[in-house]
Amino acid sequence: MQVNRLADAVWEIPETEKSGMLVPARIYGTEKILGAMDAGVFEQVTNVACLPGVQRYALCMPDGHWGYGFPIGGVAAFDVHNGIISPGGVGYDINCGIRLIRTDLTLSDVKPRLDALMTELFRTVPAGVGAKGFVKLSRRTFQDVMRQGARWSVEQGYGWDSDLIHTEEQGCLSGADPEHVSEHACQRGMGQLGTLGSGNHYLEIQVVRNDRIFDRHVAGQFDIHGHDQVVVMVHCGSRGLGHQVGTDYVRIFEKAMKRYGISVKDQQLACAPYQSPEGQRYYSAMNCAANTAFANRQVITHQIREAFCRVFRESPERLGMRQVYDVAHNIAKVERYDKQELLIHRKGATRAFGPGSPDVPEPFRTVGQPVICGGSMETGSYLLVGTPQANTESFGSTMHGAGRTMSRAQAKRTVHGATLQQAMAQRGILVKAVSMSGLAEEAGIAYKNISDVVESVHAAGITRKVAELLPIGNIKG
Repeated sequence: MQVNRLADAVWEIPETEKSGMLVPARIYGTEKILGAMDAGVFEQVTNVACLPGVQRYALCMPDGHWGYGFPIGGVAAFDVHNGIISPGGVGYDINCGIRLIRTDLTLSDVKPRLDALMTELFRTVPAGVGAKGFVKLSRRTFQDVMRQGARWSVEQGYGWDSDLIHTEEQGCLSGADPEHVSEHACQRGMGQLGTLGSGNHYLEIQVVRNDRIFDRHVAGQFDIHGHDQVVVMVHCGSRGLGHQVGTDYVRIFEKAMKRYGISVKDQQLACAPYQSPEGQRYYSAMNCAANTAFANRQVITHQIREAFCRVFRESPERLGMRQVYDVAHNIAKVERYDKQELLIHRKGATRAFGPGSPDVPEPFRTVGQPVICGGSMETGSYLLVGTPQANTESFGSTMHGAGRTMSRAQAKRTVHGATLQQAMAQRGILVKAVSMSGLAEEAGIAYKNISDVVESVHAAGITRKVAELLPIGNIKG
């Protein structure tokens, strides 16, 4: 395919490159990143550019790789009146997202107790396939969770009001109606509140070194000061509930497309008009799953604070365990751009609103929204900030992580989990995992270099680097 350079780390595939493209496709990345993109990215992002009602261009972020329907790292905007909604543009793990908690502790405080802390966190936060949480819910109470999101968790004593202020949409998307969620989906999700799950989900203890802060003013606004400060990152989503919602509505949309005369380049892009009854029911069910994910990360935050309290024998308040931010990266949301309401699909992509945006929490409004990007467990992660350029060029969106370069099966053939665990321990990273095969799937060699990916969005101007977060302890499902 013809790929033209538009600017530093911005490339475009013209709409003449594939029959049916309604808009160009754009890929963010340095020349190095672009050259390493798998062929599936080019195929999938141009397929997205063919969907009804797509606006301006289909996007893929530098962490992009082949996914279900959309590429992971895909972003697309659709007219709310004439456009579609597609589960393949959201992903099966609805509102998979990242939460960052800062502390007043330093590496010298934590290192002598790291083994005890990781043991306590591993015991306190259930991980792995089918893990069950300690929060017992009735069907009726679970409906409240789906409607209220993180607010429900805080009202039950699993967090602080300030956590909500520091969460995207204050941890609750409107328009969630449990009536549009199947009984099977509810049964899968009802017992999983406060659980980490498996795959690429993790709970990580990290350190912010003084020499790895790139913007000290913005870092200060985010309550990050460096000097070997310890922070905690959580990456998880809506678990079985979100997966079943995606499964249910892909099947519904496959049939609905015939009624609405919609054809797609790939059946994994099954969709329906956003304003159709099917489209509105999926949007409502998706919001239920998204709210449950917010509630899940909120309960996990409570469990993390409890574990720190038991190990350090101080209250979470005295340990300074305040939330920096919580951001979704598998979601579809109605947002306004150039006075036009658009349905923004972000799949493996993160919101990145710049300074002054009314949707940025007041504490950050002068500098922009915190953007949290998780790397591999071997290489570290990044804290960034949204920019005005993101608002005008990328529908307020940016990358969400490192992005895979190797399948899980190939990673397991290449790396032995126990060997990896020992090697990481020798480098000062303590890992606890439910299974060694699952650990091997998440080896650093299976991911792009997070620093290269971050440099791409920084060079493109859609996000700015604030600080690098280096791992010292990791829990994997």
